Amino acid sequence: MGLLSVIIPLYNEAATIGRVLDAVYAAPLPPGVAREVVVIDDGSADGSADVVAAYAAARPALGVRLLRHAHNQGKGAALHTGIAAATGEYIVVQDADLEYDPADYAKLLQPVFKANADVVYGSRFVGGEPHRILFFWHSIGNKLLTFLSNAFNDLNLTDMETGAKLFRRELLQGLVLREKRFGFEPEVTAKMARVPGVRIYEVGVGYYGRTYAEGKKINWRDGLWALWCIARYGLFR
Repeated sequence: MGLLSVIIPLYNEAATIGRVLDAVYAAPLPPGVAREVVVIDDGSADGSADVVAAYAAARPALGVRLLRHAHNQGKGAALHTGIAAATGEYIVVQDADLEYDPADYAKLLQPVFKANADVVYGSRFVGGEPHRILFFWHSIGNKLLTFLSNAFNDLNLTDMETGAKLFRRELLQGLVLREKRFGFEPEVTAKMARVPGVRIYEVGVGYYGRTYAEGKKINWRDGLWALWCIARYGLFR
């Protein structure tokens, strides 16, 4: 493995995206692994794209790639654009809000080097890593969604909805993905689970969650849509 593609969907995170990029480039990687960073601005209205452009211009040697959507389409749509643009052997998803720490990339890569993993999920609920205590009903909803996803896809994940996911690029680019918002998580899980011979692993990662006052975007409607996606992609294949 020589190149890890870090794709960052970005929507109205001007206050944090600079620190996220600093953390991405500071994250330790195994010897011989380089990184490419692709930021997909999904029609931000707060100058987020300008922050990334200025960051890239001030550090041309890093080669930050900025792709832009003319209007907001959703996190899933931004990920579709980033997946298509990635060139590394593996792709890791990095949110732009500091809830997930890029320092955990080394953990996500361990199953790749030890077991030639195709997919690695970073679970917030195993491994004893720091995990900010926040919303009770969110935790119940997450457990329900993960349970149903596991049941439909014959998996035993502990955190299907995690934002820390790593994929073998050729497998991920080979999927036909349709969900443009937060339905990406159950859809990609269902479709990846059906890839013949796929090797899926899970490792514990830290989680530094935000409140809604701090900018959290996902809501109960997204949870209901995730339920529909689990049924849709689990039953109607």
